[in-house]
Amino acid sequence: MVQGMHGDVLDALGGRIAAGELAPGDVLTLAQIEAESGASRTVVREAVRVLESLGMLTSRRRVGITVQPREGWDAFAPSLIRWNLAGPQRQQQLEALMELRVAVEPMAARLAALRATPAQRDELRALAEHLRDLGRRGRADTEEFMEADVDFHRALLRASANPQLAALEDPVSEVLRGRTRLGLHPRVPAAGTLDEHLAVALAVAAGDADDAERHSSTHLRGVWDEIAAENREGAAQSAG
Repeated sequence: MVQGMHGDVLDALGGRIAAGELAPGDVLTLAQIEAESGASRTVVREAVRVLESLGMLTSRRRVGITVQPREGWDAFAPSLIRWNLAGPQRQQQLEALMELRVAVEPMAARLAALRATPAQRDELRALAEHLRDLGRRGRADTEEFMEADVDFHRALLRASANPQLAALEDPVSEVLRGRTRLGLHPRVPAAGTLDEHLAVALAVAAGDADDAERHSSTHLRGVWDEIAAENREGAAQSAG
C-alpha cells in the first residue's frame, strides 16, 4: 500500500515538474507536498528522494525543496521519459530519443552481426517475422505489436555485446511503449518499415555487418521522418 501511494505521489509530483507546472527555482516543503497529496511524511520523503536522484529536485535545510533546471535531469530515466510523453514535452521527447536511436542503433546492428550468439540471431529473426505478420494484419497499434517491437530492439541492443548500448534498452522501450499507449503509432506501419526490421534480422543472422547497419539506419530514419511529419501535422492543426 505504501509502495502504491509512493508511486502515485512520485508520478504526480514528477509529472508536474516535467510539464513545467513547477518551474526551476520554485521552492516546496515536505508539509506542502504532504497536504496536497494526502500522503504520509514517509511517502513524501521517498518521492522527493527519487526526484533528487533524477536531478529534478534538491533539498537544503532552511531553504526547502527546490526545482532544478531541466538541463541537469537524468534524460535516460524511464520515469522522466514517461512523464515527458504525457505532457507538453511529448514531441521534444520523441524527437530527442529518435535522434539518439538514429545515431546509435545502426552501430548496435553492425556489432550484433559480428557478435550475436546463434540464439540471439534466431530470436531477432523470429521477432521480425512476428512484427511483419502483425503489421500486415493491421495490428501495429496493438499492445502485442508494441511488446514485440520492444523485444526486437532490446534484443538488438543486447546482441551488440556493448554494455553502453545495452544500457539504452529501458529508455528505448519506454518511448516505444509510450508512443503506442498515447495513440501515436499508426495501425499500419509506413511502407518498408516491417521489411527493414526483417532485413536487419536477416543481415545479423548472416553476419553481414554492412547490411545490418544500412537496413537499421534506413528503418530508423523512416520512423524519424514519420515523427517529424506528426509534428508538422500537429503544428498545422494548431495554426488552423
